[in-house]
Amino acid sequence: MKNAQTNYIPYSEHAAITAELTARLDSIQKQLDKLKEENAALKLAIKVYKTQLFGSKSEKTLNAPFAQNDLFPEALPSTLPPAQEKTEYLHRGKAKKTRPHNCFTANGLRFSSDVPVKVERITPAELLGENAKDYEIISTDISYKLAQNPSSYYVIQYEVPVLKHKPSQVIISTAKPDQVFDGCSVHITLLVGLIIEKFLYHMPLYRQHQRMQQNGIFVSRASLTQWVKRVIELLRPIVDAQLLSVLQSKVLAMDETPIKAGKPEKRAMKNGWLWPLFGDKNEVVFTYNKSRGRGHIDALLLDKFKGTLLTDGYAAYSRFVEQCEDVIQAQCWVHARRKFYESRECDESEVDHALKLIAKLYAIDASIKTAKMAGETRINFRQLHSAPLVKEFFSCCEQQNARADLTPKNKFKKALAYALSRQAEMRVFLFNPDVAMDTNHLEREIRPITLGRKNWLFCWTDLGAEHLAIIQSLLATLKLHKINPVVYLTDVLQRVSTHPASQVADLTPRMWKKKFGDCPLVA
Repeated sequence: MKNAQTNYIPYSEHAAITAELTARLDSIQKQLDKLKEENAALKLAIKVYKTQLFGSKSEKTLNAPFAQNDLFPEALPSTLPPAQEKTEYLHRGKAKKTRPHNCFTANGLRFSSDVPVKVERITPAELLGENAKDYEIISTDISYKLAQNPSSYYVIQYEVPVLKHKPSQVIISTAKPDQVFDGCSVHITLLVGLIIEKFLYHMPLYRQHQRMQQNGIFVSRASLTQWVKRVIELLRPIVDAQLLSVLQSKVLAMDETPIKAGKPEKRAMKNGWLWPLFGDKNEVVFTYNKSRGRGHIDALLLDKFKGTLLTDGYAAYSRFVEQCEDVIQAQCWVHARRKFYESRECDESEVDHALKLIAKLYAIDASIKTAKMAGETRINFRQLHSAPLVKEFFSCCEQQNARADLTPKNKFKKALAYALSRQAEMRVFLFNPDVAMDTNHLEREIRPITLGRKNWLFCWTDLGAEHLAIIQSLLATLKLHKINPVVYLTDVLQRVSTHPASQVADLTPRMWKKKFGDCPLVA
């Protein structure tokens, strides 16, 4: 029987083999750590997508430990405002339910005095029969039902007499009522309706065209497009004047949102960008540009704006501010909070601590607004209550950022880096009473654009995107100043042809409300 051969490794080679095996093990361990990190990131992304589809999208932190009465008990009113008058209704044998005094029915129907009421008098059969004289009406039971007419159109027939002066035998033509467009067979009420339904209620023109046909009105869709285009061009100088007013603000909020605009290239629409600006006089102006680059910011603000620019963390704003001595940048706390919120799965306890600190800051700011503080009072209050929390927040961020177990790709690490790199900009609100903590007031005005994109999908041309920006500038500002857009457009479209061009600023919504809001022109 042969002896089994054994593989003998000289002792001198043991160290080299051990080093090689150790290197391989380290390489495998690094690959494993990388796969674990990628797996965790993918799990987190899946959870975020599930939340976006099925879960709550609110980033609010519940039970923020901040009591208003503890801060300024003397500043708050000692008594609550008187309760609104209520009316009690009995609901089918159930407990009584109270509703506001302006309810007309037990079902809670409410309407204002300018809503037309069509009265239908019902005659009982007993009053129509042979024995009608045996009955008398002792009271009338009144009830209300909310009704609707189909969207209706009508045609106005003007009968304009042609006169002849008998002694001179001269024929005189009577002037026709003024119209927005000379020689155009469309009334101002239809022009206003097209604008409101398309841009306020997001009903594309092709749907309005279909509804017209169902109601027996046959006009081309091209005519509707041209009417809308001509109306918006009349309003363009008003928005230009409003932009000048916005640029005079001491605090200006700015953002950008994408929109599909331009003719398709290779079966895909081009991306354009709407740039909204929110001034300190509650005025909003949307501008359009094909690019998201800094060039548009320079064209809008360079040598035209001096003050505090409130933005998100987009680097183009920071690069713009670096070249402007008269502009200070403030950045949004909500964008920083969102990054922490999205990284909550990475380190729940530490992220929750950061979120609670931010929640306390917002609770303090809400109390400031409730007490209607302004100027030095607001600054002093923020320095006393908000500044220590801001210092604690960034101290915690620095401590967590120094952790060795947080890799650069970790979402919590990215959130920390985002906040720490913007400390100076996020602290600006502590020293300027007019600077808000976030750009939420501007984000709310962008929402109609987002909702509109789901209906009309895209703007076929760049000019169409410019027109969208013009009309949304007015509609957003009208909402902020609580002006009925139908009343405003009806007045302005009749006034714009005779109004002096040098005084076009008087037709911006803010000024119009002061000068013409009490006696607007009607159709």
